[in-house]
Amino acid sequence: MNIRKLILQGEGTTLDFKKTINNYEKIAKSLVAFANNKGGQLLIGVADDGTIKGVKSEEEEKYMITRSAHQFCKPAIEPEFEEIYIDSKLVLVAKIPQSDTKPHYALDENKKWWVYFRVNDKSILASKIIVDVLKKENTHSGQLITYTEQEQKLLKYLDQEGRITLKQFSKLTKISNQKAQKILVSFILADLIQPHSSEKEEYFTVATPK
Repeated sequence: MNIRKLILQGEGTTLDFKKTINNYEKIAKSLVAFANNKGGQLLIGVADDGTIKGVKSEEEEKYMITRSAHQFCKPAIEPEFEEIYIDSKLVLVAKIPQSDTKPHYALDENKKWWVYFRVNDKSILASKIIVDVLKKENTHSGQLITYTEQEQKLLKYLDQEGRITLKQFSKLTKISNQKAQKILVSFILADLIQPHSSEKEEYFTVATPK
């Protein structure tokens, strides 16, 4: 593994830097966000700006990550570790595979369980739509979508405007939020649209070809 090359990429959907591990709840949030998306790697001993600080005790860091993965994540996550030395400084790499038992929940400071999802370089709280997609991903068998009037309106709107929110779709088709959500979930699972989330809003665009 070329750790310097990895660090130069900067934090993103599958990469997170941690100078040190000192909070079970915070690390659980990162672990489930990776497991619920495409998987990822935590580089411990690397500051947010990419500076290599190194870890003092890899055993202590491993213990904290493993305990967080087992006791603060539900279902439990199994991280894999690799130790890499750069200029006599030790960087601990924790690899989190993409899960096939989604969604994973993380325990917060108030003893509540939440689903997180990795978007760009942030681990954000998953919306109801994302949670629904994660639940159905494991059992999804590529069912055929029949285009009703609502579905056709959605595709036409996206073709003209480029993006749509749940609220806009519900208003456009005069259907309930719940029904609109079900349609959006089925379109995401069929790879017809893709969700985009930030801490402020969630919107949907036509899926880019894989």
